[in-house]
Amino acid sequence: MESKNIDHLFRHHSGKMVSVLTRIFGLKHLDLIEDAVQDTFLKASLSWRLKQPENPEAWLTQSAKHRVIDIFRKLKTEKNLLPNLTQGTHAIAINDLFLDNEIEDAQLRMIFTACHPKLDARDRISFALKTVSGFSTKEIASALLTKEDTIKKRLSRARKSIQKADLKFNIPQGKMLYDRLESVMEVLYLVFNEGFHSNTKEQLIRTDLCGEAMRLCQLLLKQKTMRFPKVYALFALMCFHSSRLDAKINSENQLLDLKNQDRSLWHLPLIELGNTMMNKAVETDEFSSYHYEAAIAAEHFRARTFEATNWGKISQWYEALYQLQPMPSHLLTLAVICIQNGNYKKANAYFEQLNPKDLEQRAYLYYAAKADYYAEIDDLKNALKHIEKALETVTNVLERGFLDKKKSNWLKEEL
Repeated sequence: MESKNIDHLFRHHSGKMVSVLTRIFGLKHLDLIEDAVQDTFLKASLSWRLKQPENPEAWLTQSAKHRVIDIFRKLKTEKNLLPNLTQGTHAIAINDLFLDNEIEDAQLRMIFTACHPKLDARDRISFALKTVSGFSTKEIASALLTKEDTIKKRLSRARKSIQKADLKFNIPQGKMLYDRLESVMEVLYLVFNEGFHSNTKEQLIRTDLCGEAMRLCQLLLKQKTMRFPKVYALFALMCFHSSRLDAKINSENQLLDLKNQDRSLWHLPLIELGNTMMNKAVETDEFSSYHYEAAIAAEHFRARTFEATNWGKISQWYEALYQLQPMPSHLLTLAVICIQNGNYKKANAYFEQLNPKDLEQRAYLYYAAKADYYAEIDDLKNALKHIEKALETVTNVLERGFLDKKKSNWLKEEL
């Protein structure tokens, strides 16, 4: 079996397996559980080379469960830590925990545990991405725009905090639920973003991550107690962005910006689902950052062509978003919108408020946008200078190709 299929299975099933096994064996054995799941996938990658089992998920889950029990036995601690899992009522109870609705319940417990207020805010996100969505430390570092060593420290600190506080593996209720939901949604948003615009070298789009984030968001919306406007808005945003995935890259594997995308490839059912979710999201006056981002995405669908885009309205939504969430990336987008509007003076004012270093791994976006600004005011010398800086810092192959093509066109113009 191909390694990429094993990777996909690991991404899709590891969070489920870790969650269910944690419900069985307890949070204090989380390290052991994660090791067991990792070992299981290593075993799968070796034994499935010739033939894949009929039900890969069942094989992986059963194998992981047996692996954990084996480790406990080797440590000679089984009698103290575990009931007899192979027979009687305990075996029936354990097997029931692997039913679909119980797996969903276990994953919700894991998400809310990862986002517990007794964990440092920075540690929560890293820990959730690791345990719930099966991210590697490298992928987490990429998603959070930070170093791998930093992520390793955060994961270690989160596990120590869980042990020290003796956290319970449950879903909070009432106000505690509402408060913790914000952190849960931030994690899902990051998972989706890494899929929609990945920081990996070879892939720009990772549909499996987008799908995983949407699946987990739907888990929230299945619960009546979690159907808040901001959750509907987040899911609407995911629907809107997912609808454009097929149009982002052409048949030659080249990246296409919004201007050059074939809008007939935008997936109408997802747009309609997003609109339905947004109708639910605006039933009250409680607007979150997800509301504004979804509203921005929706504006692009209202325009039949790129030229018909209502940039004034989009700028208005981004201004509101920046007031709510003053981030460098929002300032950069406002500068890009001003370029589209031909308001170059205001665009430059936004650029002057930015330091490329504030965007960390995405600093190339600043240089690329500044290059566009200079190209629009017919300063090709500075445009080429900034596109070179963008090419020096971009890591993704498709984005590099996109910038290279732009550079080539400008060089021809200069000649």
